Amino acid sequence: MIIRDEYPSDVAVIYDVTKAAFATMPFSDGDEPELVDKLRAAGALTLSLVAEEDGEVIGHIAFSPVSIAGADGDWYGLGPVSVRPDRQQQGIGGALIRAGLARLEGMGAAGCVLLGHRDYYPRFGFAHDPGLTFAGQVNPAFQQLTLRGSTPRGEVIYHPAFY
Repeated sequence: MIIRDEYPSDVAVIYDVTKAAFATMPFSDGDEPELVDKLRAAGALTLSLVAEEDGEVIGHIAFSPVSIAGADGDWYGLGPVSVRPDRQQQGIGGALIRAGLARLEGMGAAGCVLLGHRDYYPRFGFAHDPGLTFAGQVNPAFQQLTLRGSTPRGEVIYHPAFY
């Protein structure tokens, strides 16, 4: 398996992989594939990586800019991360997350936030921080990973494509 930047020719398969990955997730409203397309169209996919094996895309991860307390900076939102259903539970999502975070760090990013499973993401260094709020609330599933500097405080706002 290799992890690489998305190519223009990957757009349709990324849509299909994302749709399939979230189809049975109880927390999903099914808009994840459209979200990735909207972020791409807006030029807001800071990082879009695919996992490829034997020439087939089997997973995808997206990172986009966020603002915190009304200030733009070097913080990014992780998500969605998608793995083809027949390849889930094989470490592909974790490999995409690790590769994406390493790339963000290499770009000089200050940190990353996500809304995700509280038992899964801490293995990558994410932790809940009540000083960062999402949708006006403290949410235990909202987590952050500081890559450099101090962790800011305040409301986290994702790109308008999320809303």
